Order: sequence, then C-alpha cells, then structure tokens
Amino acid sequence: MDRQAVRDDYARARQTFHALVDTTSPTDLARRTSGTRWTNRELLWHMLFGYVVTRILLVLARVFSLLPRRLSRGFARLLDAGTRPFDLVNYLGPCGAARVVSPQRMATVFDRVTGALVRRLGAESDAGLARGMHYPVRWDPFFKDFMTIADIYRYPTRHFDFHHRQLTLDEPL
Repeated sequence: MDRQAVRDDYARARQTFHALVDTTSPTDLARRTSGTRWTNRELLWHMLFGYVVTRILLVLARVFSLLPRRLSRGFARLLDAGTRPFDLVNYLGPCGAARVVSPQRMATVFDRVTGALVRRLGAESDAGLARGMHYPVRWDPFFKDFMTIADIYRYPTRHFDFHHRQLTLDEPL
C-alpha cells in the first residue's frame, strides 16, 4: 500500500471540501444535486460522513480479523439483509445532520477526522494493513466482499470523489 498516496488523497479531499464550503452560497447549498435526492449541503455532509464512518469500519475490521472469517461473512450477510432500513437511515441522516451542522463546522470535523485517519495510518504495520473482513456489498458500491484495512483507508476518498461529481455547485477556480 502506498501510504503517501492515501495521505495525498486525504489532503486533496480536505482542500476540495474547504474550497466548496468557503465559496458556496446558501442558495447553492440548498440546490438539488445530480443523481441523488439530497441538496448540495446534505450531500456535503454525506461526503464527510464517509470519512467519519471509516474510523468505525477500521475498528470492525480489526476485531473481526481476529475471529474466524466465517463470522465476518455471516455479519456481512446479516447487514446485507438489512439493506432497506440502512438505505433509509443513510438517506435521512444527512437530511437531519445538514440542518444542524453548519458547513463551516463540517469543514472543521473533516480536518479532525482526516487528521486522525492519517495519524492512525502512520501507526499501522504492514501486517495490520493486510488484515480484514467481509463487508455488506449491497450497502455501498465501494464495498467489496472482503476488504483489508488498507482497502478501508482508500474507501472514503473513493466515496468522496464519486459524490463530488454529483454536486451542482459552481466549482472554485
């Protein structure tokens, strides 16, 4: 795994997120996105949440990697069975969160979360990065059946880049 590439991707996403927050008007934030039911502000929250949830995914992978692989496979199947409720919560969460968390606060959280991920990545051993578990593939197009911890570190920026293309904002120069 190229750790520096992951750090660079986080830094690029952080810079992009700040530019979006700093240059977008309230009217643009309220505009609907392309390909989702969210507004731009709600989608920005969802993009941030991809990094927040990564910290949880890493804990799950560390724990499940110590157990027989069949247990994480069963857990992933159980989660896949709950895809419909997950989709509803995944949609409604940003709708509510974006109403109470300002874009400026989102940017502060983005910095804190990506900083924590970078620090944790620096402490990972190569053996630790190779550990992993099964994930619910119906929950996210970027989840694979089995993901290593290295895969999980790459996940949030892939998620970010995908949703960035759905924003309907005028991009800063």
